[in-house]
Amino acid sequence: MKGFLIVILYMAAALIPVIYASLFGYPYRNIVYEMGRNFALLGFMILVLQVFLASRIRWIERPFGFDILIRYHRHMGIFALLLVLSHPLLLASGSGNWGLVTGLNVSWHIWLGRVALVLLAVSIILSVYQRPLGLTFERWRIIHDVLSPLAIVFAFIHSYLTGMDLNLAAMRVMWITGLAAVFLTFAYHRIIRPVLLRKHAYRVTEVIPEAEGVWTVKLAPQKGGPVFDYLPGQFQFITFFRGRNLPEEEHHWTISSSPARREYVSSTIKALGDFTSTIGETRPGDTAAVHGAFGRFSYVLHPQERDLVFIAGGIGITPLMSMIRHMRDTKDNRSVLLLYANRDEEQIVFARELAEIEAGGYPSLRVVHVLSGPSPGWRGETGLLGREKIRRLCGEDLQGKVFYVCGPPGLADSVVDALRSLNVADRQIRLEIFSFLD
Repeated sequence: MKGFLIVILYMAAALIPVIYASLFGYPYRNIVYEMGRNFALLGFMILVLQVFLASRIRWIERPFGFDILIRYHRHMGIFALLLVLSHPLLLASGSGNWGLVTGLNVSWHIWLGRVALVLLAVSIILSVYQRPLGLTFERWRIIHDVLSPLAIVFAFIHSYLTGMDLNLAAMRVMWITGLAAVFLTFAYHRIIRPVLLRKHAYRVTEVIPEAEGVWTVKLAPQKGGPVFDYLPGQFQFITFFRGRNLPEEEHHWTISSSPARREYVSSTIKALGDFTSTIGETRPGDTAAVHGAFGRFSYVLHPQERDLVFIAGGIGITPLMSMIRHMRDTKDNRSVLLLYANRDEEQIVFARELAEIEAGGYPSLRVVHVLSGPSPGWRGETGLLGREKIRRLCGEDLQGKVFYVCGPPGLADSVVDALRSLNVADRQIRLEIFSFLD
């Protein structure tokens, strides 16, 4: 119900200026011209709302999960770009004045609108092609945090001075309120909240090597007391303050600990890039700003599901391990089959603990390791997690099972395709995606 109300609120905020301008604005000219005016109004309001979607506002995030919300944010950014790109073309076509698009001798606020278009286009292109362009997440975010607010400011000035609809007092109030809300929210998200989180930083209590290039970092409040509330399978944002010329960057990692253990929260991190390659240099006593928890990839949100299949690849085991640990700690005896794919034995994370939980009976856990390049002495499953292997290991009756899938994009995509080919309905598949930008 909350999610439905948020969707209604979002649609109202985006559409009310368009509806108001259509009812009380300047007289109708022709359909093409009116589309140009309305596309600009709608595009600007979507850009304003983008800031709220990305700012980790809990009452907005909780019904959907931040990972889903940020992907919607990305798609709506592309949609807003298409709307505002269409705006001058439709106005020019509807009025016959192509100088709006091609003319050089135009007013400065027309040029400012063109600059806003360019800034927005560059921001969207860099977001879509961040990885092919070789941009690190941190560098992309810095660029995005500069270009996007500038595009909104320039679009505001352009529309405020140029748009006929902005002569209406109510429209001006909406525009000014929208811009003020954008900058208050952005300032809180990128400046005020990071300062507050650092003031209440957590302390690193332990750094545990788990497998080749993989470490678990345990964090606890510096002043004692319990950690924040979270669900097994959720993720958190962490900024490490380690000194020793080590970088300070915010990254999101899945929580691998059980929320039943309130004295600490941990993330298990694999060295996959420039920053994560330094995780092994983290030391007890270092501090970190921690912001969580986010996401809806958790079995506790679906208590009616009793027959679960967890499918993990590599470090994708972390949210599933949090769930398995929580089942152990709460003595939940539901049935869980874990299919865990890795290259070889050295890559298996939590191997000993998984065996101990399997032997303990809570949950009713069966662990199957699937290795694509095992050592000669390996006696377990080999190869890739394909359709036939999944059917053989899970049994013929798949309709009563629910599948939780987490791993690298290639593995996740192939597993989902295999499940669908086995007539597993989408409602039975819960997928966690590693990167917000995928």
